[in-house]
This record gives sequence, C-alpha cells and structure tokens, in this order.
Amino acid sequence: MKLYRLPRYVLAEFPTPVDFLESFSKLNNGPKIYMKRDDLTSLGMGGNKTRKLEFLVGEALDQGKDTLVTAGGLQSNHCRLTAAAAGKAGLDCHLVLNGNCPETASGNLLLDKIFGAQIHYCDRKDRDQRLYQVADTLQNQGKRPYVIPVGGSNGVGSVGYVNAMVELHAQLTQMKVQPDAIVFATSSGGTQAGLTLGAELTGFKGQVLGISIDQVKTGKNPFPPVLLEIARATAQRLGISTELTEQDFSLNCDYLGAGYAVPADLEFNAIRDLARCEGILLGPVYTARAMGGLMDLIQQGVFKKGQTVLFWHTGGSPELFAWSSQLGSQSGSFEG
Repeated sequence: MKLYRLPRYVLAEFPTPVDFLESFSKLNNGPKIYMKRDDLTSLGMGGNKTRKLEFLVGEALDQGKDTLVTAGGLQSNHCRLTAAAAGKAGLDCHLVLNGNCPETASGNLLLDKIFGAQIHYCDRKDRDQRLYQVADTLQNQGKRPYVIPVGGSNGVGSVGYVNAMVELHAQLTQMKVQPDAIVFATSSGGTQAGLTLGAELTGFKGQVLGISIDQVKTGKNPFPPVLLEIARATAQRLGISTELTEQDFSLNCDYLGAGYAVPADLEFNAIRDLARCEGILLGPVYTARAMGGLMDLIQQGVFKKGQTVLFWHTGGSPELFAWSSQLGSQSGSFEG
C-alpha cells in the first residue's frame, strides 16, 4: 500500500483521542458510547477536513501550485480549514461560498476572513461553475491554482480517512474495544468512502453508518454510487484492490428535517445533552444532526444495552456562533 509514500503536508498532531462518554451513555440508557475526537485536530479550531487536506495540500505543493481554490456553504467547516491550511503551507486561498455576503461575519465565515481567504459569493446553483471560473481567472493572472472539490471529497482527500481508520484500529486494539457500529455525519462523501474502505482494509466487522446531513432519499438513492466512485479512486491511489459495492455503504437519511443547515429540536437537544454531560460541543449543521440521529436510533432500540457504538466527532463547533440567536431562543432547551 502506498499510504506512506504519497505526498503529504502535516497539518495536525495524530492520533486524536478516543474517549468513553460515560455520563452521556447513562443519559441515553443504551449502548456504551465512545467518541473519536477529530474535533481536536489542532489546525484552525479543529475538524475532520484536516485529515483530507494533509493529502490535498501535499499534492498541491508536489505539483508546484501556489493557490488553493475550493467551495462550500457560508458556514463551511471545509472552507475554514482550507483557508487555515493554505496559510500554514504558504499558499493563497480563494473560497467560493453559496449565499450573499452578510452584513456581519460570524462563525466559520469570520474565521475564513481572519485566515486571509479571498471570498467569492454566488448562488448555490452556480457554485460549481463559479469555482472553475475563479480558478481560470487566477491561471490567466499567472497564478497556479489547485482546485479542491466541495468537502475535499475525492480520491486524494479520502486517503486521509483510510489512514484515520488504520489509526482507529490500532487504538481500539490497544483499548480492547470492539464497536458494533461507527456513526458519523456524512455529506460530500469523502469521509464515508475513506472509512468504509479503511474498514475493509483493517477487517472491521461492525457497521460504518453515515447519517446524512443533506442527501435526500428519493427512490433509488443516488449517493451510494458517488461513495463507491470515491472509494475506488482512493483505492487506486493507494495501489490496493477493493471488493466494495454500493450495498456496503450504510446510509441513514431519516434526519434531514427542514433541510441542510436548518437545525431544530433534534440538533439543539443533542448539543445541550452532550455539552452538559461531557463538556463537548457539537456543530448545529453536521455533528449535532448526526448525534441527534444516533440518540433517536438508541430510543428506537436499533442500538441497545450490551452494545458499543463509536461516534466520530468530525468537528464544527465554530458553527455554533453563527446560530447564536436560534440557540438563545431555545429557552426550553438551554435554560437550567
């Protein structure tokens, strides 16, 4: 396997911890819940995209690029960490964000600006086209742009989560813990593709369950083919074979609520309960939706006492400050 020979730019200290959430497990009255703490990656207030960016930035530098260009929502954790990584690596950064420029920047958008990113706003439907327009303009100006897809989700970035699964396997072996399931937020697919490929590689026998943040399930779900495509591209980059099929990707689309980045009681309750039990913060868009989904699955009896579940915290706590008014209005949830 070529994992340790691929271009890589170190952005964080690994491994991240695996914590047992004793109080939170008792609150939910179900399985033992462990947490993989990728919210504690050291770059730019932390998050899972750092793992992908180590390989994406590594390739950009290997190719002699001088500018990172990527896209996402106004509160994109990926864009925030791309901006932070660019500065650390001595690269310029341009972000294409869907939405209008707000009067006051908060949360991840504020951090994008602090990290020095140049920001281009556009409609969501025009985002992909605008991403490449920005890259073309930069190239015409004599720059050497490196385009990173939304979420860093391609065969390069997902190598970071194959590596993460290898890391987790070593930790769980040492701890003598065998999870029945690994649960996490899934959106652009790179994390899920990498973890599922990594599970195949390490022989993990439990479920690798992505709780969808924005993938609408209508008829035949179009997302598993995307996951398989990324996983195969990742395997090719690593020089390994894979027997994964679309059926190997576990996806739950039951917690979309009113849509992407529209948190409600499910998310707010998860934020409150985890914060008060463990002193750990979730982000309203990604991790709170996934944790809220896990809590509901426990209440349904999908995960039971006697089992062990590992929740992969992918970061996103800076999102909290962009939803301060909504969080503050949840008096029933947050007043003691």
